[in-house]
Amino acid sequence: MRLQKVCHRFSVFSPPPRSPTFASFLSLNLNRSTPIYTLRHLKTHSKATPKSINTTMNSSRFLNLVPISAIVSEDGGGSGSNGSLSAAASSAAAEDEESELGTGYRLPPPEIRDIVDAPPLPALSFSPLRDKILFLKRRALPPLAELARPEEKLAGVRLDAKYNTRSRMSFYTGIVIHQLMPDGTLGPEKEVHGFPDGAKINFVSWSNDGHHLSFSIRVDEESNSSKLRVWVADVETGKAKPLFQSPDIFLNAIFDNYVWVDKSTLLVCTIPLSRGDPPKKPLVPSGPKIQSNEQKNVVQVRTFQDLLKDAYDEDLFEYYATSQLVLASLDGTMKEVGPPAIYTSIDPSPDEKYLLISSIHRPYSFIVPCGRFPKKVDVWTSSGKFVRELCDLPLAEDIPIAFNSVRKGMRSIHWRADKPSTLYWAETQDGGDAKVEVTPRDIIYTQPAEPLEGEQPEILHKLDLRYGGISWGDDTLALVYESWYKTRRTRTWVVSPGSKDASPRILFDRSSEDVYSDPGSPMLRRTKAGTYVIAKIKKENDEVTYILLNGSGATPEGNIPFLDLFDINTGRKERIWESDKEKYYETVVALLSDQNEGDLRINELKVLTSKEAKTENTQYYIQSWPEKKACQITNFPHPYPQLASLQKELIKYQRKDGVQLTATLYLPPGYNPTKDGPLPCLFWSYPGEFKSKDAAGQVRGSPNEFSGIGPTSALLWLARRFAILSGPTIPIIGEGDEEANDRYVEQLVASAEAAVEEVIRRGVALPNKIAVGGHSYGAFMTANLLAHAPHLFCCGVARSGAYNRTLTPFGFQNEDRTLWEATGTYVEMSPFMSANKVKKPILLIHGEEDNNSGTLTMQSDRFFNALKGHGALCRLVILPFESHGYAARESIMHVLWETDRWLQKYCVANTSDVNAESDACKESIGLGTTDSENKAVAASGGGSPELDNVDKESFHSTPRSLL
Repeated sequence: MRLQKVCHRFSVFSPPPRSPTFASFLSLNLNRSTPIYTLRHLKTHSKATPKSINTTMNSSRFLNLVPISAIVSEDGGGSGSNGSLSAAASSAAAEDEESELGTGYRLPPPEIRDIVDAPPLPALSFSPLRDKILFLKRRALPPLAELARPEEKLAGVRLDAKYNTRSRMSFYTGIVIHQLMPDGTLGPEKEVHGFPDGAKINFVSWSNDGHHLSFSIRVDEESNSSKLRVWVADVETGKAKPLFQSPDIFLNAIFDNYVWVDKSTLLVCTIPLSRGDPPKKPLVPSGPKIQSNEQKNVVQVRTFQDLLKDAYDEDLFEYYATSQLVLASLDGTMKEVGPPAIYTSIDPSPDEKYLLISSIHRPYSFIVPCGRFPKKVDVWTSSGKFVRELCDLPLAEDIPIAFNSVRKGMRSIHWRADKPSTLYWAETQDGGDAKVEVTPRDIIYTQPAEPLEGEQPEILHKLDLRYGGISWGDDTLALVYESWYKTRRTRTWVVSPGSKDASPRILFDRSSEDVYSDPGSPMLRRTKAGTYVIAKIKKENDEVTYILLNGSGATPEGNIPFLDLFDINTGRKERIWESDKEKYYETVVALLSDQNEGDLRINELKVLTSKEAKTENTQYYIQSWPEKKACQITNFPHPYPQLASLQKELIKYQRKDGVQLTATLYLPPGYNPTKDGPLPCLFWSYPGEFKSKDAAGQVRGSPNEFSGIGPTSALLWLARRFAILSGPTIPIIGEGDEEANDRYVEQLVASAEAAVEEVIRRGVALPNKIAVGGHSYGAFMTANLLAHAPHLFCCGVARSGAYNRTLTPFGFQNEDRTLWEATGTYVEMSPFMSANKVKKPILLIHGEEDNNSGTLTMQSDRFFNALKGHGALCRLVILPFESHGYAARESIMHVLWETDRWLQKYCVANTSDVNAESDACKESIGLGTTDSENKAVAASGGGSPELDNVDKESFHSTPRSLL
């Protein structure tokens, strides 16, 4: 699965299942029967990352800022920079420039702006029977006015009170249905119609039989009609109508929203009809806000944001989050089921007879988000009758911060995909504390929805590592996954759920860091019940039953995805498909020949594949066996033809300690090194943490992948004739018992130095015109490099970073030691503590409402003040209403303008002597030394944003489809 690469132009959405890897469980909140596939792209219709709105800005923060108004200037700026001002430059000129910079939101040069404003391509969704495809139309960047809508911040959730849903959800603007013809071509388009013009569409899902679509609609009106309504459409006619005849029934989409119970009935979370006006905040508080720990409990939590603050917040959270479940049929009948409650997940059993219902309740907490509130899980009949309570978990404020620590009690409770109504779950044996040594560490149990009197749960398997999910096949086959972060060990077990005599055995035992040894993940097939199970394959004249392993195929030359026939008993495998190696990069997206029950014949195999090249946009194909004929089903245009001939190369080089490093080098269209000479260069990266030098040196990604360019991508500066060194690997390695972060700065500088030397050696970059930049943990990297390796870079751009680790004392990124356990590491790796060493220009950008627990906006505020206090050349830009990532067009365009201006002024126009700086720097920081004064520190990334998401379970019902 390739879920890391983000392409902002085209997406194929899918609700992934419980992942066969330990790393992550994605929750797109789609109906279990919805085969909407995602291929390393954005999920634009799921509950968006909540962002906050504060109409009263902190005035003290803006004393040192350029004032920003709502006026948008058409002047791109930046292209005519005069470079650094000399000592004799007029102070009046400087004042004029500052005045000009304060004219409000700005736009970058047209060559950048035109790429960002290119219209997005649609998302795709296949019907359950694979005979139809939806094209879901998307819009371009939202205006700032949408982000400025009032927001409530409650229990770690940001919600839009007017819509009664998560705030700032993206949406679709239209739905088009295409018939998939027998020859693989698309039939005429059929537009879904009947809903109001300008409607915003969310939560698109297919009915189990593929005859209907359900989706939510909202319109911007100053009335109750602005809330979400559930609509259904007939797939044959395209005609849509409201699910509820009453105009007073609205969707409550704070947590789960609705699910198809059967082919004609939906279970919907609605706003209770009896709900009145929201509670009013008391003018005078009833007493002080008190928190107490007189019991001397050890409670360590990350710096969570948007938490409940008082009793009023508790009431407000309960007001908006409480739902009334309603069973609604397509014929218009409906009935309320169960009492109003804060339902966080609703999941029908495969046989449609039962419902698995999760909810949260009081007592709430002021120090952890709602994912740790008391949680109750019940079994109901599909008609809404209570059957039994599975568990009622207490408030979990004390989950340890160590990685692989989990909540006590039953967790990951789901229906078996291969059984009508059998539950399974895991229970920790170490009290949820990863630091406790115990065997087994987790036990997996199964039990019928309605067990006989006295019937106890059966033990399926005992695990010594942390449970990571199950892929179900049938009574003879299931694959159980476990892993341990500290050692990077991951294991896959083969179990026979229906046989007590068959002992579980290890199928794969490997390091999760070793991508070269990754055997791939089993492909799943859809059942008639809408669940997904392991696909079993039969060959002609062969009694052996195989499974399909879909792998990324990492090699020293880059990823070469594959599809293997795998004999699970002998381990013998046969490669039946492999990506082109020379020009194209191809992947298997999904299995399409799964309409019928039972084993699949290899000669009837049909899969959806993607195909792309360095300069050719991703297209989708249906490949059919035995001829392996590929039929192209999309023909999307190049999203930015002005960069269609960009040059891209995967380069390899070595760090001083022998670690192999890689990066992707991009050069502008038409660039000729002999004729054009070296270019200004932008170095954009994100550190990663490893336990092994060999794993750190492995090649990840493919040189043949299409170059997707997002709205804030560094690749935009190809249009400004920059060389871009994208994703140079910066491995922070801690082998054995060594903590990687204890040598962070040393390894960070060594990695950057090797990358810079390589682009200079190739003659594509000017030594004194190399800028460094990054987002989140990449911003942290940028600040550290300017402090500890100023000889390498002429300036830096740091977006939404954290710079003072003492402000995140209970861990950050992949560091799970506390400030008091690793004081030296926390202090030494904080660029805030080295603000006096930053001598190169640094541009700090941050969303004013950053809700990421690791990167409070205060981090940039205080770092800027520290820099300014030491006379550093610096600039701080705070983006109103923006969160950790930036969304509004005005904000994004201004970020690009600020970045372009900075690069033109302090990179393109830089004339400093890099050799003299290098000598001075090496004398001052002792590059290559390992004495205690120069030992660095580190946190790791692995390429994901600096998010402290320690809640192990999602609220949303886990869909049952898998890429």
